[in-house]
Amino acid sequence: MKATLIRIGNSRGIRLPKPVIEQCGFETEVEMEVQNQALVIRSSSQPRAGWAGAFSRMSESGDDKLLDLAAETGSTWDEEEWEW
Repeated sequence: MKATLIRIGNSRGIRLPKPVIEQCGFETEVEMEVQNQALVIRSSSQPRAGWAGAFSRMSESGDDKLLDLAAETGSTWDEEEWEW
């Protein structure tokens, strides 16, 4: 995909199409860095930030038990007679 640089004051910028912004999960800020003469732009939000702590607290409180008993005991689907 090509984009044209547009003048923004003394700087230049590019316009990102809405679908690109949505696919990348961009909100109000992004992280930018130059790698090997390439500009890398990524979302500054961390969608799974805090998950490790939440899982740790669940484990400590005993709230990390398997809720799906069928997964624990296994399915009898392959053992039963079935037809297409």
